[in-house]
Amino acid sequence: MDAGSFSEQPSGRTMQVRCCIVGGGPAGMMLGYLFGRAGIDVVVLEKHADFFRDFRGDTVHPSTLQVMDELGLINGFLKLPHQQLQKLDGMFGGTPVRIADLSRVGTKYPFIAFMPQWDFLNFLREAGKQFASLKVMMNAEAIDLIHRGDQIAGVRANTPEGPIDIVADLTIACDGRHSIVRERAGLATDEIGAPMDVLWFRAGRRPNESENLFARVEPGKMMVTFDRGDYWQCAYVIAKGQFDAVKARGLPALLDDVARMAPILKPGLADVKGWDDVKLLTVAINRLKRWTLPGLLCIGDAAHAMSPVGGVGVNLAVQDAVATANLLAAKLTSGCPTEDELDAVRRRREFPVKMTQRMQVIAQNNIVSAALKPGDAPLKVPLAVRLITAVPWLQGITARLVGLGVRPEHVHSPAQS
Repeated sequence: MDAGSFSEQPSGRTMQVRCCIVGGGPAGMMLGYLFGRAGIDVVVLEKHADFFRDFRGDTVHPSTLQVMDELGLINGFLKLPHQQLQKLDGMFGGTPVRIADLSRVGTKYPFIAFMPQWDFLNFLREAGKQFASLKVMMNAEAIDLIHRGDQIAGVRANTPEGPIDIVADLTIACDGRHSIVRERAGLATDEIGAPMDVLWFRAGRRPNESENLFARVEPGKMMVTFDRGDYWQCAYVIAKGQFDAVKARGLPALLDDVARMAPILKPGLADVKGWDDVKLLTVAINRLKRWTLPGLLCIGDAAHAMSPVGGVGVNLAVQDAVATANLLAAKLTSGCPTEDELDAVRRRREFPVKMTQRMQVIAQNNIVSAALKPGDAPLKVPLAVRLITAVPWLQGITARLVGLGVRPEHVHSPAQS
């Protein structure tokens, strides 16, 4: 195969590769890097011109930091601007609580790094330029699958230069919870559901402002804040489908609620000038019943959408990528793995996904749903939260679940010398 070769066809351009990865998010960029590192002829398609967008997943957990260390990338990565968080503290109905303490996790990097996701993705893109077999195509939007009988044989994409057919032995969908690849493949999902949506906005932060609170819960209200250096990133949790009702009350009413919950934010809320500054994140939890077809594999959010509870979505996507490279890189050197070999990725990753989603559902049902019930009745701190706050070693268990997850992956895929 002529690596990454173009040819002009009557229907337009064609590119032939061993593997086509659709989606330049954390799963796609990490998998592209790992396959490029292994010398596999791979192209990553990213539909946008750059990575500079308002992502929700800006938390890089110890599991991902561990992967970056195993790849020899950690020193350069941690030189990028970021903030570090070790203790997850909150206020529950006026009562201080501590959900997790990552200093108790026995790992080399016992903290969550808050970093704009575009910096993470750009870093992987730049690091991957050392591999001649890796190509990242920006402004390349997959619009359909190419079929060869029962086999998926690549994707059709739109680019600024016109349409292109990317013929690939293996296509991997990393294009998120609204995956066009998954839709075109007709793969069905199990919907688990979530009781909330999230309003996402920024409030200005002055240099002398400092607060360690991560989450605030009051009767009928819940909010999470992240210190991002020069601004506060805010996630205001609302009951599922209630955005129109919140808008009907008016933006000043929302900002008044926020200021009462978090007085430190009040000066910076002047940055929220209109509803255009407030983004709605529709929360969903689901997973594919089947992750594969012949010649096709789905991973990351394309295979399993996660709740924002715990901020684990990005890190699970990275774990999927590591597992995929571990299981498939060597096999891809000689052609497309069989569907059973592709399904080994699901068999490896489905248990961690199910366990993580189960824990998210428990948190939703016992904390989020209770907090969002209308009314002014005093909130009682759930027994589990009281126990975790009172018993420090339990904070290490929750930290491990959040920071490392269930059965974290390590890099075992080959590296071409």
